[in-house]
Amino acid sequence: MILVLSFLFVSCKQEIKPTDIAKLNGYWEITKVVFDKGEEKDYGMNETFDFFEIKKNKGIRKKVMPQFDGTFLTSDSFENVSVRFADGKTFLDYKTNYAKWSEELISISDEELVVKNQENKEYHYKKAGPINLLDDGKKVK
Repeated sequence: MILVLSFLFVSCKQEIKPTDIAKLNGYWEITKVVFDKGEEKDYGMNETFDFFEIKKNKGIRKKVMPQFDGTFLTSDSFENVSVRFADGKTFLDYKTNYAKWSEELISISDEELVVKNQENKEYHYKKAGPINLLDDGKKVK
């Protein structure tokens, strides 16, 4: 029984293809973190989103702050990102002037993103966009 359940679990894992990487581009809002022992921390409204811009498996990730008028505040800070395929898995390798680290890309779709860090914490995101609370949402940049 355990063997059958293990097989089902492994076979349900999404195979990330090179064409899926384009889905990373855009704004992502964290929804929850699942810790290595199964505990979860849910996030409500977030002050910052993660913005990815990836081309040919290289790009950046930066934190942005959505504003009420549909624009984003940003700084000059960013992380270089490289996409790496190894041993049937997909990794996002980050690099700044101060550190290097990797996250495994567990799943990606047009609406959801899941990554796992080296501490076995899974970060779940939903696709986000501009928030416009002015002018009844008629104008978004």
